Amino acid sequence: METQRGTRMADSVKYLLKEAAAAYYNGESFLSDAEFDLLAASVKFTDVGYSGDDNRVAHVHRMYSLQKVFENEHEEKNPLKLYTGKVVWTPKLDGAAVSLNYYDGKFVLGLTRGDGKKGIDITHNLRHIVPKQCSYKGIIQITGEVVAPSSIKNARNYAAGALNLKDEVEFQNRDLRFIAYAVQPFTEEYWTEELEVLKLSGFDVITQEEWHEYPTDGMVCRIDNHKQFESWGYTSHHPKGSYALKRIQKGVETNLVDVVWQVGKSGVVSPVGILDPVEIDGATVSKATLHNMAYIEGLNLEIGCRVEVIRSGEIIPRIVRRVY
Repeated sequence: METQRGTRMADSVKYLLKEAAAAYYNGESFLSDAEFDLLAASVKFTDVGYSGDDNRVAHVHRMYSLQKVFENEHEEKNPLKLYTGKVVWTPKLDGAAVSLNYYDGKFVLGLTRGDGKKGIDITHNLRHIVPKQCSYKGIIQITGEVVAPSSIKNARNYAAGALNLKDEVEFQNRDLRFIAYAVQPFTEEYWTEELEVLKLSGFDVITQEEWHEYPTDGMVCRIDNHKQFESWGYTSHHPKGSYALKRIQKGVETNLVDVVWQVGKSGVVSPVGILDPVEIDGATVSKATLHNMAYIEGLNLEIGCRVEVIRSGEIIPRIVRRVY
């Protein structure tokens, strides 16, 4: 794990140096010659010149997903039910996750979440909605959510789509906000203390209020003490010291018009339900996954029947029951 983190750190420092080289050639250098040389020596960086063709870069610290637990199974499946220390509950914002990199207090790089290991460089847009300076020294990664108000239809897609806009003026016209929820590496004993330091640097942070004006899709529970959080470890997918408590979704009714079979990327053939188009959470849905024949038989589905549909994980449409 430490070797992987070290490799990601080195990759990100190299990318930072490429950004610094680009800024130097544009007359906007943010590193002194001494700082550049010191960082370059630390990662054996020998590139000369500047090329901006590749905009995918490693996060300094991996952006993990959260384990999901639904309300109706929380008592049984709560992963922290044996933990006796302090935990903190915060809203789970429904926007687009990003990472920010600061070097000696200067904002130098912003990335989409991507696959959690690498993201797309969107510094040109994020610089308009995040503080240009912070109080931290060295290389710091701040992660959080870019959100749009709930009053905007399909606010999640509105926020995510804005991040990749090429036109910075258009981006600035979007109603967006960055709300931070993590800093790495840790500098305080407790996560809540860490976010207070961020707040003093001018950031909006997840712990400062309930954020009712922005869409949420549950709550996040996290161990407050950093050392204890880290001692719980990680899976390949999520940290074990926190989880998302998700609401049970209320479905929308429509008609099952037909069933077709499709071949997935792995070569597996699976059934897809064709539906009378219906709007769910701002998106028009006309197809839904049916998984396999056992799933169809278990729900007693027939062509022409009335069904209840949800967007599983707020993304994939899924039939959950037959109404009649």
